[in-house]
Amino acid sequence: MSVPRLAVSVDLVVLTVREQRLSALVWRRDRDPYDGAWSLPGGFIQLDEDLPVAASRLMAERAGLADVRIHLEQLATYGYPDRDPRQRVVSVAYLGLAPDLPASSRAQVLWKPVDELVNHDRAAFDHRRILLDGVERARAKLEYTSLAAAFAPPEFTVAELRRVYEIVWGTPLDPRNFHRKVTGADRFLIPTGRTTTRDGGRPAQLYTRGDAEQLRPPMLRPRPCTD
Repeated sequence: MSVPRLAVSVDLVVLTVREQRLSALVWRRDRDPYDGAWSLPGGFIQLDEDLPVAASRLMAERAGLADVRIHLEQLATYGYPDRDPRQRVVSVAYLGLAPDLPASSRAQVLWKPVDELVNHDRAAFDHRRILLDGVERARAKLEYTSLAAAFAPPEFTVAELRRVYEIVWGTPLDPRNFHRKVTGADRFLIPTGRTTTRDGGRPAQLYTRGDAEQLRPPMLRPRPCTD
């Protein structure tokens, strides 16, 4: 019995908040297939690599984010037969999240707002679908985990954290209700004892991320009203 030959790649959904918008790192293609379209940074795994090792290597080589602290987790596997017109390719996607990620030194690699990529720009392969899956994973994880702090600086105010939730979820939140929930969540935020006026107005308490991985109680997204 012959064994089918296929390639395995890793694609990276790297998200951050830039200029108050949820943005993704993309690669502008300059060759066929999909010349001129955007694609996610990625590449084929090497024969001696495990998947997490390949993801870390490609984060440095293709995304230009070597030596950057970033939350990285496996997102999903994509393997339907026609996803790549060149050959049979199975892709394992990873989701990366971090605050204030730097611009790439490579001209082809750039940060773009997620809504522009999804609604206006032409995507290569099935990368629009993978990006949407990554964004939904990030939105869902903000409900039940402390991952929102991965988008925030090491020390942050409740207002800055609220803005992270609003940008990722794409909806405004009530400030008082949000403050009550996040400060009441078990081991989510730890007061530093310091304040800042960078939000404007009165001095605001600075916090750091606690050791909680799961939020208790969870921070549920506002659901649209249906009649």
